[in-house]
Amino acid sequence: MRSLTRPLLIALACSGSYAEGALCQERMTVHSPGVHSGALQRTAGPAVPYAIWVPADYSPERRVPLVLALHFGGEPRGAGRSLLQLLVRPAFAELGAIVVAPDSLAGGWDSPQNEDGVNALLAAVQNSYAIDPKRLAVTGFSMGGAGTWYWADKYPDRFSAAIPIAGRPTALAANWRVPVFAIHSRDDQVVPIGPTAQRIAELKNRGVNAQLLELQGISHFETNRFTAGLRQAVPWLNQIWRSSN
Repeated sequence: MRSLTRPLLIALACSGSYAEGALCQERMTVHSPGVHSGALQRTAGPAVPYAIWVPADYSPERRVPLVLALHFGGEPRGAGRSLLQLLVRPAFAELGAIVVAPDSLAGGWDSPQNEDGVNALLAAVQNSYAIDPKRLAVTGFSMGGAGTWYWADKYPDRFSAAIPIAGRPTALAANWRVPVFAIHSRDDQVVPIGPTAQRIAELKNRGVNAQLLELQGISHFETNRFTAGLRQAVPWLNQIWRSSN
């Protein structure tokens, strides 16, 4: 058997393929369709505040995709919901996925506190809703874009696609294998497009499904103006998911 990462073991364990692990006990309130705010209460560690969007046609009888959405920097309280409302929900209106957007517990999305919290939150969503484990994607804006690069790089067996927006790539591309659709503005003066363009070119040369959507006339902090660009990632994402089934 090939070596499995811890999050994949968790997903398999919670689906009954392996003996249950600690994160398989994590559960959350099952919300009705719409956008809701909540906090995952854990037996170990602080609560994880989050916003979640459940699509209008969700039914526990049919597995749906799951998208992890990572917010920008600044004040973390309510930032997950802000990202949903400003960007992800209008862009993904027709995707039919559950989208969960945690609030940061400590600094960037690569911090140990955030890593533990997000893993627990993802496990709780998968334990509580009918999620297709082959259709998990991660996206995020600015700090969340950098987090998208980080999470897909570290957990390639969990995520089937990554959509970083205005985020700086991880330092190395040597082990990257997740299909990626990067969105970046040429007029971003806070996180310049150069490193993203270079990384996408490197990944393409290695045969990875790597796309770059270059936008113009949008500054870094105009989050909502990236909506049309993120919407363009939907056909690409659906194609990735169709090929995985």
